[in-house]
Amino acid sequence: MNVIEHLSQKVVYPLQFGGFDLSITNGVVSMWLAVLLVTVFFLIVSRRLKPVPGKLQNLAEVLVLFIRDEIGGQLGATVNSWLPFLAAIFTFILTCNLIGLVPGIASATANINTTAALALIVFFVVQIVGVREHGLLPYLKSFIPAGVPLPIAVLMVPIELISTLAKPFSLAMRLFANMFAGHAVMFLIVSMIFLFRNWLVVPLPVVGDTVFLAFELFIAFIQAFVFTYLSALYIATAQEGH
Repeated sequence: MNVIEHLSQKVVYPLQFGGFDLSITNGVVSMWLAVLLVTVFFLIVSRRLKPVPGKLQNLAEVLVLFIRDEIGGQLGATVNSWLPFLAAIFTFILTCNLIGLVPGIASATANINTTAALALIVFFVVQIVGVREHGLLPYLKSFIPAGVPLPIAVLMVPIELISTLAKPFSLAMRLFANMFAGHAVMFLIVSMIFLFRNWLVVPLPVVGDTVFLAFELFIAFIQAFVFTYLSALYIATAQEGH
């Protein structure tokens, strides 16, 4: 049983444009579903706001307050300005992680293309914030501490450049690796049934997958939190200039 085959993206609708492969895969459909669910949820909540919140409004308020206080608190006075951006990232990643656990639905965040795209968005936002807050030359100079001798500065430039580029790479790889590994382990546990071909083995994979599914629910939340928290940290660092 090839576990990787079951985790790979499958083309739903082949599409070529200008020599580029823009085929719609089951992972793309999963992302569309995540966007739809998040959009519908907040539209329903925002159109029916009440002084005494119902279940959905209460859930939305708890979620937004958690993102503002626990994730965006490091942004200080600008946290409210960044709240829509952070909420969009957190809810999108969390929804992708959760629906990826549903049998038959591909996990978008278990694909490096998805996580890399999210990381690149954060990377460019951080650079734009740094340039906007400090100006292009001062922002570039902030990569080298003042008073550093020229020979040391020459060595620090490539180090700082690698460090800057490593941030989006680490964001993409951390989310992708954790979600991919979790799904791979669950498939491996289930594959024991086909490997041993004995009904006596069936209870072990079922119990194992049930326990691991509970752990994956926790991981789905943690990975959304970590990605969004680090994104807020990078933005706060760019605003401060160090």
